[in-house]
Amino acid sequence: MRAHYLQHVEFEGLGIIEQWLDAKGYEVSGSRMYAGDPLPDLDQVDLLIIMGGPMSVNDEQALPWLRDEKAFIRKALTADKAVLGICLGAQLIAAALGQRVYPNSQPEIGWFPVSGNTHHNGVAFHFPEEVRVLHWHGETFDLPHGSVLLASSDACRNQAFQLGRSVIGLQFHLEANRQLIDQFVTADAQALVPADWVQSAGQIRDIDDAALTATAALLDRVLTYLTEPQ
Repeated sequence: MRAHYLQHVEFEGLGIIEQWLDAKGYEVSGSRMYAGDPLPDLDQVDLLIIMGGPMSVNDEQALPWLRDEKAFIRKALTADKAVLGICLGAQLIAAALGQRVYPNSQPEIGWFPVSGNTHHNGVAFHFPEEVRVLHWHGETFDLPHGSVLLASSDACRNQAFQLGRSVIGLQFHLEANRQLIDQFVTADAQALVPADWVQSAGQIRDIDDAALTATAALLDRVLTYLTEPQ
């Protein structure tokens, strides 16, 4: 099995996804979009992982590679590839399918709970009733047509969605480990402007081990759901 990831800034790497892929025996490759790396041949990709980043999907004039990336994502979706989008990655899936991405009513940065949607038709991924996750976003998006809303938070309704059987978008960061958290806080410290849904650097770094264990377990379930036949 072959996994390919799309990375948008140096400090937002795979995190604990890398260990999951290694444990499952995946061949792993990546495109650093910010460095001009080429996109892969879709025939050589079984699982596509689209990482986060501080830019907007609407920044095509400043970052013209976003156009090519959206076109590539659209082809992956059409080809029924397994796709996981994380934060900006979820927004890119929505944008690739023609949906709006726009500023949320307020930024959401830090460890806050999301609640699973218990009102979908039951065939989608079963999200926990509540789990505390790492948020780091200022924008939100309209759900792709035909998708199922999996989770919401008090600060942002569209937190997780599923499209078909093989595509999941997450507005938050289940891949975070302590190293990645430190990189986020260090590289994007200017985003930590005090607000109702923005924690301090200390609060974000001082997350307890239980929360990291819970998000790692949820990430394992998401990736397993996307990659193993049911």
